[in-house]
Amino acid sequence: MHVQFCGAAQEVTGSCHLVEVGKKKLLLDCGLIQGRRNDELRNSEEFPFDPASIDAVVLSHAHLDHSGRLPLLVKRGFNGPIFGQRATGDLGRILLDDAAYLLGKEATWENRKRQRQRKPPVEPLYSDDDARKAMRRFKRLDYHAPREILPGVTLTLHDAGHILGSSIVDLDLKADGKQRRLVFSGDLGHRDAPILRDFELLDSADLVLMEGTYGNRLHRPWNDTYEELRAVFTSADARRGNILIPAFAIGRTQNLLYLFSKYYDEWELDRWSIFLDSPMAIRATDVYAIHTDLYDKEAVQVWRPHDNDRLLPNLQYCPSSQHSQRLNTMKQGAIIIAGSGMCTGGRIKHHLKHHVWKDTTHVMIMGYQAHGTLGRAIVSGADEIRLWGETVKVAAKIHTVGGLSAHADADGLRTWYRAFQNKPPVALVHGEADTMRALAKTMHDEDGAKAKVPALGETIDLAHVGSSF
Repeated sequence: MHVQFCGAAQEVTGSCHLVEVGKKKLLLDCGLIQGRRNDELRNSEEFPFDPASIDAVVLSHAHLDHSGRLPLLVKRGFNGPIFGQRATGDLGRILLDDAAYLLGKEATWENRKRQRQRKPPVEPLYSDDDARKAMRRFKRLDYHAPREILPGVTLTLHDAGHILGSSIVDLDLKADGKQRRLVFSGDLGHRDAPILRDFELLDSADLVLMEGTYGNRLHRPWNDTYEELRAVFTSADARRGNILIPAFAIGRTQNLLYLFSKYYDEWELDRWSIFLDSPMAIRATDVYAIHTDLYDKEAVQVWRPHDNDRLLPNLQYCPSSQHSQRLNTMKQGAIIIAGSGMCTGGRIKHHLKHHVWKDTTHVMIMGYQAHGTLGRAIVSGADEIRLWGETVKVAAKIHTVGGLSAHADADGLRTWYRAFQNKPPVALVHGEADTMRALAKTMHDEDGAKAKVPALGETIDLAHVGSSF
């Protein structure tokens, strides 16, 4: 029995771990590598295993850094089942469809340049047909429902509280007369976050694979974040300008709509017309409305009495580009939620072009903005930005709202680990190397944990797991 770290080892994206049990091979996640251009080019490289040799995949959740290379895996020969929580199946279909569409557009743009340069054309990483083939292999599971997915491999999913359907992967493994319990955290959620229940606690394991995204920092208290939001909405003048909110389509957008409903009166939102201008976010919000059984008790009371059209009395969906374009003529009174969350594409760029040069506009940045993105330039105080070759002055008021992360912070991660009564060894994944090394030291010094930060390609022998630490 072995586990090999094939992705998200000393980096945040590209989650992928190979588990070998007897003669069977199982993947935990198969995610896209995201970030700088050179990083993303690695997605087209060969897998460090033969895709046709993989017997099954377990998907922790639908985000592309965990799911986004599944169509490529199928394209290159994988022919087995993909297991995940049922809501992950619904969200995964949306995300993989969109990823295939964007990859196709990127290839088209690249080939136009290559044609002018008399270079041979390139193919997209995968097609929409590949994405559909991958999702046809998906097997939907419920939480707390053990299932033998391969001989000697029993899978149980537990709620990770990160996004809808996100799962802690609990594997009971048997081979060669030995039995081991491997627990993979997936992405653990931010405790007390809107809508979803908190992550579940497990009490024993022989080896834990734990994410470490925010392993060296703490999130600000929720009440401080809510007060920051209230201050923006109540101080902005709906009679003079608009509010633009770049938002991630899955998770962040639904949390915002929920908070808008909960604090509708307190934040004086009746003064505004609210527009959800993202086809993907609209589809994802419909999925959230289907799976209300996965909500915490408070969210059930807010969301269940409403269908999506009545969640907010002044909420309007903008599914088509024509709907979106009409918003550009609105001079005042609009809250526009649009993707992408880092302003790297999508409809938010058009709204910035039409409104960011006005000093009556407010722009609310709701999440992490990676280096090199348009969103990062805006929060860093750029006086001007470039949009489709045009220089646009930034006169809008920029608000950076922290505290809405969907990931557990350092205290949350350690709280989850401390529930394991036998203090199992822990391999930290899905984080920057320095961040995870700091977390490993803290866990060793304060929690008595044997913790390590495995390198890409490193293998741990599950039959003799203690010797690897």
